[in-house]
Amino acid sequence: MTVSTYDIPAGANLPEHQHPFPRYGYVLARNLRVKNTDTAKEQDYKPGDFILEAVGQWHKATAIGTEAVRLLVIDIVEPGNTNTILRP
Repeated sequence: MTVSTYDIPAGANLPEHQHPFPRYGYVLARNLRVKNTDTAKEQDYKPGDFILEAVGQWHKATAIGTEAVRLLVIDIVEPGNTNTILRP
């Protein structure tokens, strides 16, 4: 298990990606929109919300607003592996 914090700049669009292992996020500050591009489902998250990221499904995210989004991220990943795969 690894725990990290991430800052996503205001207005930034994260590239389409997927996670081969479970990933949980907790929104510490600002707002984030996540779109599952496999299902077309879109969800907005605000401070205090937990995000259960879809394992093995393509998705992307956008930082909403004029300030950076801050996330606490918990990855349940096997040692030596990465938990983010960018769409080619």
